[in-house]
Amino acid sequence: MSLSPISLELTITLPTWLNKDNWSPSYPTDIEKMRLVIDLAQKNVLHETGGPFAAGVFTNSGELIAIGTNSVTRLNLAPLHAEIVAILFAQQRLNSYSFRSSGLPPCELFTSCEPCAMCLGAVLWSGFSRVACGATKQDAEGIGFKEGPVPTEIDGYMRGQGIEIIRELLRPEAIHVLETYRKKRGPIYNA
Repeated sequence: MSLSPISLELTITLPTWLNKDNWSPSYPTDIEKMRLVIDLAQKNVLHETGGPFAAGVFTNSGELIAIGTNSVTRLNLAPLHAEIVAILFAQQRLNSYSFRSSGLPPCELFTSCEPCAMCLGAVLWSGFSRVACGATKQDAEGIGFKEGPVPTEIDGYMRGQGIEIIRELLRPEAIHVLETYRKKRGPIYNA
């Protein structure tokens, strides 16, 4: 195997189909936020640009800061889960590595599925005030994904860190995206 020279630069992009979407600048309700990320996850599956997952970072008043779709297979980068992509773009846009930096409004993460072990770490260290999830870890594992060792006491730990958790918001719609991916025989890239 011949390797190219080591690169000192990395470019992360969102799928080109996202350029055609017009998003509202504000999503005032939890349902609207979750509908957006579930819709993005479904489009990611239909366009075959990554796994069946999407996430969005919002201010607590509902302003959309950034979105992310799973880009693992599209960019051949295992860490590019939807939550990670959304966090990267949001932190770049806000010019801050922490959503709890002085002068920033509290920020929330909405994700079409509960975060895996890797994404959970990023959620904890990014400084979110709230996290809302659609599908469950068991739903993702039910179609073949491995979500890693997520301890059962994580909710209590996150609450202790000032992070409110909302689970199973629009879960049936989020499960539908996972089922669409399974029926299309999308790759299970972490099996």
